[in-house]
Amino acid sequence: MRTLLNLIWLVLAGFWLAVGYAIAGIICCVLIVTIPFGIASFRIAGYTLWPFGRTIVDKRSAGAGAVLGNIIWVIVAGWWLALGHLVTGIALCVSIIGIPLGVANFKLIPISLLPLGKDIVPTDRLFGGR
Repeated sequence: MRTLLNLIWLVLAGFWLAVGYAIAGIICCVLIVTIPFGIASFRIAGYTLWPFGRTIVDKRSAGAGAVLGNIIWVIVAGWWLALGHLVTGIALCVSIIGIPLGVANFKLIPISLLPLGKDIVPTDRLFGGR
């Protein structure tokens, strides 16, 4: 079922959202100071291509740098990406088939706003890896 949802997701929303994250990552990698934001953006781009079967958990080692970085990220790129998820999620919820995809889009909004200090892990390793 995950594979089917991921394929439908890829066609309807995932590809274009991943392109948005990749563009944000390329822009962030222009300056040396913003390279961590670019890396986070590329990580999330991979997650938006194939989201079902993976989840987001907090990093234990994240500290004040992640908080400061997230504040800068929200101002520069995060709210644009979150707005893209919101609009796409609403559009997908119009049809019955798109409702699970719209809900998945809404679940991506928090990581699009605050990507630093988060890890993307498979759902089967959620509790086994700790």
